[in-house]
Amino acid sequence: MSGFKRIVAAALSLCLWIPFAGAAPLEAGTPMALTSPSAILAEAATGTVIFEKDADVRREAASITKLMTVLLVFEALEKGEISLNDQVTVSDHAAGQKGSQALLDANATYKLEDLLRTTIMASANDSAVALAEKLCGSEEAFAQRMNARAAELGMNNTHYVNATGYPQEGQYTTARDVMTLSCEVAKHPDYHKYASVWIDTLTHPGGRVTDLTNTNRLVRFYEGCDGFKTGSTDAAKYCLSATAEKNGMRLVAVVLGTPNSQTRFNEARSMLDYGFANYQRAVIANKGDLLGESVPVKGGSAETVELMLGSGLSMLLRNGQQSALKLELSLPESVDAPIAAGDVLGTVNVLLEGRVIARLNCVAADNVPRPGFIEGLYRILNNWR
Repeated sequence: MSGFKRIVAAALSLCLWIPFAGAAPLEAGTPMALTSPSAILAEAATGTVIFEKDADVRREAASITKLMTVLLVFEALEKGEISLNDQVTVSDHAAGQKGSQALLDANATYKLEDLLRTTIMASANDSAVALAEKLCGSEEAFAQRMNARAAELGMNNTHYVNATGYPQEGQYTTARDVMTLSCEVAKHPDYHKYASVWIDTLTHPGGRVTDLTNTNRLVRFYEGCDGFKTGSTDAAKYCLSATAEKNGMRLVAVVLGTPNSQTRFNEARSMLDYGFANYQRAVIANKGDLLGESVPVKGGSAETVELMLGSGLSMLLRNGQQSALKLELSLPESVDAPIAAGDVLGTVNVLLEGRVIARLNCVAADNVPRPGFIEGLYRILNNWR
């Protein structure tokens, strides 16, 4: 069966695009000077990398580790394994954590939601460990679950030892893996509800009140910023994964190992500014869109079958690039009945400046069964005449 191609020019003003494996950043190098040893800027929905700097070098990331902790909590909430209203008793181990804390009382009982929000907003180590123990019984067992989830997400240069990111031998990640994790956390809208709060309080069971301040200054000082996480230790230096959403596009900027605290915020801000000024997320096609094309059907109850897209596509484009997009359809000359709606019958190549950047399936829009006995007999007689 021979094939053919139809070229369709598109002024395509356009749901999910998965880049080709190992896709290179959209830009070589970085468009601004960065003192951070590792950095990466990406679009959250597609994971498309705009630019990067030593993004695969293993480094400590301190409290950015807690992004995996809260991701596992949100996933457990969605599965119904836990509830925000669950009461959690804080162990001596959790209450005795060093570093940033919510100052939880040992052996006191807290609402799970309070532990979650203080972990996200105030980077509370004691709250993070209490959550870990709630989900898995111990922090060690929880770390195993963290590593398993990291492997599922393709975070191949990450290893967790604890739930907090507090310095411990054997714990590391990369800017790329932090970006991957951040994009996954962004799929949970309730995360941003907690992460976007600047100042809050925690009332303890005994009535004592702890004041809480968000560790991510960009939440207050950068328009559209509603997460993710800071981290700092002597070994990790100053780290930040920051996100903001503008005009329907969410970007993620990660900097690791930055020399001082304010610099991490300044450089992440510059990265986000650059992304929003120069790129847009364009919807190229929607799942189920009819292509205005059909394929002849042999031996079917209909002579042709209409085609539609089997999946949608949105992608990150530099401003002005949409006019250079084209679709290339690759279809068979004919297909044999029976055909079921959704059967893959061809492909659509998405080209940018002549280069294939994505592929989508063309599928049958309708069922085309073989004709019944009476219909088949009628056709034979009609053709015989």
